[in-house]
Amino acid sequence: MGKMQSENPRDSRVIRPQPGQSPFGTHTHTHTHTHTHTHINNSYVFVESVGLCVKTFTLPDKQKVFVNICQSAAVPPPPPLSREALVELLESEDPTGYRVPMSIGEAHTEVDNNSQGCTAYDVVISEEFFQKCQKDPLFQQFLIAVSLEGLENKYNLELSRDWKVLKNRKFLGSVNEQNIRTKSKPVIQEIEPKDTRTAPEPAKRPEFCLLVEPPVGDPEFLIAEIQLPGVASSLSLVLDLGEDRLVLNARPSLFHLDCFIPFFIDQEGSVAQYNTNTQILTVTMPVVSS
Repeated sequence: MGKMQSENPRDSRVIRPQPGQSPFGTHTHTHTHTHTHTHINNSYVFVESVGLCVKTFTLPDKQKVFVNICQSAAVPPPPPLSREALVELLESEDPTGYRVPMSIGEAHTEVDNNSQGCTAYDVVISEEFFQKCQKDPLFQQFLIAVSLEGLENKYNLELSRDWKVLKNRKFLGSVNEQNIRTKSKPVIQEIEPKDTRTAPEPAKRPEFCLLVEPPVGDPEFLIAEIQLPGVASSLSLVLDLGEDRLVLNARPSLFHLDCFIPFFIDQEGSVAQYNTNTQILTVTMPVVSS
């Protein structure tokens, strides 16, 4: 099938990965979000799993802010807390005695549904605690409140408590790797023999951009243009689309791309075309209307 694009591609909204972001993790053949983590020295580098997206704004200038509350097994859960204990905690004079471990990422600039620039933050909590909060609205409100408070404390912000949980979007932007420190190194370490065999080079992350069409109003199509220099044929490409995730592998271990996309898409209606002259893979994905 032919490539679908507007007559003037320059008018399309373009969503590009932010500098320093690394929205790529290990793919499992499912259409749900997953997380991965690897142990490096005394810290974990992990890719979080998305959870819910909260829209609010700064005070007093009312700049739009999105908070991606994510989950990861690499973050330890807080102490056990019953619903009755939570009610008592919220009614107490000093509710700050209960701590929720979280990893708060740097601000990243994104584009909202109205093609307007906005700021997004990623807050990662324990997978176990997030699932508990999903089952009880009171716990979810508590989770959002402590997430906003954590952002305010870290970045000297003032955020409105008149928030809104987005129903049709679980995440704004691209999922980032974050680090969380675990226990320190032992004083005496066992030295393992080194493997003298040459390890294969890891697959590279290709350059890519996402275009939203039409550029104004509700999106109808999301178009991914992925640059794959050195790939001679589409026969070496393996593409897998989830409802809001794109995974691409170029064999043998040339490129690997695993990213979440900002809209829910029609997987069956999506098409891909590889241009061997430009060595660009174009994936056209119909956006599922909310």
